Amino acid sequence: MIGSSGPAPLDVWIRGGRIAELSRGSGHAAAEEIDATGLLVLPGMVDTHVHLMEPGDPSRENFLAGSSAAVANGVTTIVEHTHSWPVTTVRRLAEKRAVLAGRSHVDYGLSAHVWPDNADQLGDLWRAGVVFFKIFTCTTHGIEAAGSDRLLSVLTELARLDASSLIHCEDELITAANERLLRHEGRDDGGVIPAWRSREAEVVAAAVTATLARLTQARVTVAHVSHPGVLEVLESERQRGAMIAAESCPQYFYLREQDVTELGAFRKFTPPARARTAEDEDAIWAAFNSGRIHHLSTDHAPATREQKAAGIWDAPFGLPGLDTTLPLMIDAALSGRTTLARIAEAYAEAPARWYGLPGKGRIAQGLDADLVLVDPQGSRTLSDAVVLSLAGWTPYAGRQVRGAIRRVLLRGVTVAVEGKPTEARIGRWVPGPGKERTQECR
Repeated sequence: MIGSSGPAPLDVWIRGGRIAELSRGSGHAAAEEIDATGLLVLPGMVDTHVHLMEPGDPSRENFLAGSSAAVANGVTTIVEHTHSWPVTTVRRLAEKRAVLAGRSHVDYGLSAHVWPDNADQLGDLWRAGVVFFKIFTCTTHGIEAAGSDRLLSVLTELARLDASSLIHCEDELITAANERLLRHEGRDDGGVIPAWRSREAEVVAAAVTATLARLTQARVTVAHVSHPGVLEVLESERQRGAMIAAESCPQYFYLREQDVTELGAFRKFTPPARARTAEDEDAIWAAFNSGRIHHLSTDHAPATREQKAAGIWDAPFGLPGLDTTLPLMIDAALSGRTTLARIAEAYAEAPARWYGLPGKGRIAQGLDADLVLVDPQGSRTLSDAVVLSLAGWTPYAGRQVRGAIRRVLLRGVTVAVEGKPTEARIGRWVPGPGKERTQECR
């Protein structure tokens, strides 16, 4: 068994979907026994930044396919929001919950968007159980940017509610000026992306966000931090009292900025990959291992090959990630790049704790029995052929990874074996901490 404090050779006893006991050979009788000899037992991962596009336009992804990709690869809880059908009112939250009933292989929290006209809905949404509020500081996915004036008023209200936010940090004025220049020059090559969504735009927006987080005392997560320069401005305000966490994603550890020049829209995501050298990769891994990056997510936002073929300006932003994130991170641990304890902390315990997700993130008595059994002697080559996401491809195709996920349990029920989901679609809604707890929540 592996948690954030490291390995422990313990038996895990499960009763009623929860961990009843952790012990060494207590001699209890069990209705079912799973022999994990030679395997590593990790907590089910908690991915708090996922887009499954349902309801709305599910041509890029849907809950069945996306949650299949998650559970087959060790993610047992997600927090999801879609930009094509944003949750902006309590009524829309209820509609979305109704659509998703019986359509998920994993447990799921749902988040709301901050919209120009829903300031009066924030309190009701928080009490209705959203996990956080998504905010953009630049126009993206057709969603209007929140300028510093609106960001200040929204964070003031969220602080009053003790509610969390996830903020996409790229400065609207800088990105808009970059776009105008690039279009005027007639650019349509892959280099458009790093020139448009520049390092400066990310750092400036992160600095404004962190300052406002401190001034309002709101709980803020900066989404998909792409390089250590962003961390520096966040840490400066955190030292002055800001409650701010940095989230990052594997694409910033594994992909290079120059990849977009060759592969175009298939590396179109934002903020873009920043690493140019091995030293840059070493720096982001060091930030992860030290805890400067608070937690890991995928920002799973897939698009099909056909959709990506629309060209550098028209193709959707985003990459598929649920099929590959935990396999990549396990390989990194087995290769000495990080540790399994750090993965358990950053991809399970820390996000569950930060967002207040009950019963999730750790292997501990009384918590949900969400477990991932990993064979450290196994290996496989990542390929498009085994991608369960509707995207049907992965940016990591051809990469060999050490370690194999043999079995996944959700609340004590086996939900995936050898990379394939079972028929047990038992995923259920996990409300955020603002929810007035009722019987419907558990």
